Amino acid sequence: MTTPSDTISTFLSDAAGLLGPKGFSQDPEDLTAWLTDWRGRYSGKAVALASPASTQEVADLVKLCARHQVPIVPQGGNSGMAGGATPDDSGTAIILSLRRMNAIRALDADGAQAVCEAGVILQVFHEAADAAGLRFPLTLGGKGSATIGGLISTNAGGTQVLRHGTMRAQVVGIEAVLADGQVFDGLSALKKDNRGFDLKQMLIGSEGTLGIVTAATLKLQPAPRGRVTAWVGLPSIADARALLRRVDRAIGEPLEGFEVVPAHCLDSVLALLPDARAPLSARHEWNALIECAVFDNDEAALRERLENELAAAAEDGLIEDAMIAANERQIEELWTLRDSISAAERALGPAMQHDISVPVEKMPEFILSASEKIEHEFHGTIAAAFGHLGDGNVHFHVLAPKGAEPGIWEDGPGKTISARVHDLVTQWGGSISAEHGIGQMKVDELGRLGDPVALSMMRAVKRALDPDNILNPGKLVPPENVQKTA
Repeated sequence: MTTPSDTISTFLSDAAGLLGPKGFSQDPEDLTAWLTDWRGRYSGKAVALASPASTQEVADLVKLCARHQVPIVPQGGNSGMAGGATPDDSGTAIILSLRRMNAIRALDADGAQAVCEAGVILQVFHEAADAAGLRFPLTLGGKGSATIGGLISTNAGGTQVLRHGTMRAQVVGIEAVLADGQVFDGLSALKKDNRGFDLKQMLIGSEGTLGIVTAATLKLQPAPRGRVTAWVGLPSIADARALLRRVDRAIGEPLEGFEVVPAHCLDSVLALLPDARAPLSARHEWNALIECAVFDNDEAALRERLENELAAAAEDGLIEDAMIAANERQIEELWTLRDSISAAERALGPAMQHDISVPVEKMPEFILSASEKIEHEFHGTIAAAFGHLGDGNVHFHVLAPKGAEPGIWEDGPGKTISARVHDLVTQWGGSISAEHGIGQMKVDELGRLGDPVALSMMRAVKRALDPDNILNPGKLVPPENVQKTA
């Protein structure tokens, strides 16, 4: 998309007048931090950074962009994993940051819901819910920077999906600005509403390509009175899956998290964090982090149930060792090990990260099969899978051979490896994106591997709501000229 220089000048002048110095900047120093994604994989250019302070300002700005045909790249905490919030290198787009829209408009403790603006940081929302005796049951490693709008736009998951579902399950209402500047007011939290399509669900996970989420009504849950958390050493990923089934049967509803961590990932974290220590005395090929929430007053009883189940599993040869955290400090230390995996592997050098899912019951077999194939076909690589075993979603990372040059390897052999991983996932009936979105990283792969009917429907919706393609162009929705596989 090309924009004549006189049109750009007029747009920049009008936008600056609309938003003022706090809300609009062309200063390269203000833009630099937001032109590259968190992983450092994608960098782009932008004509300006827009930071509106209200939904009305967003709407007025979008109308201005539509009039001058200026592309808009919405950005939350810039902590995405698929390059979905990074502009391209044309330099024609603006970055639309909603970080100034960070108000919790209402928190209804009796109704167990809250209305949050898109720029609210997840950790801040957790703290507000906690102060009201409630909680928001979605968390992830980037909770200190991830925003509510970004989490909705990518339909984020996290470590509590096993029991509570993805962000989609937490959203009961949405406010969004459409490509023509109209405001969709769907914040009303009706439990039953059959007035046609559920439009908020269409916006969730759309990565800013159909509308810009400015606020949402979110469900809250009763706050647990405590938690019982265990770290378990296992001989195999198949044993981890068997343990999950066993603990789920024994514990039931209180079981909220079951994360798997292979030895290689734990080793990487221990090397990165100087004060970290291994939870168990011996090294185990696989580890599981299990968390149960306490909702009654008897934490001791839940601890005993988990202890008994782990002891029985050890007697049956299913697990090799286990420890249950004695206090909140130990619990946080265990979660720090899990949440630091991505940073630790990034410190090792280049890697291709794949956020994939396959049917839950097939995940152990997939991990073993795919890891063996990738390491055999691409000499010197290391395949490491970790994450949310309970919902069939793991992060399947392939680390580059020693000596691989960052940037060069990812754009060469790395792309071939990712295509191979995605082929394998598709063969196993899975998805190439489980919780991080498509962004620009996987848009071509979605076009190559996606169902033609589904892709046609996506393109039709995009054309209908954003006919001029100004909302986050080049993300999520594959162009029609992507070559399909045979």
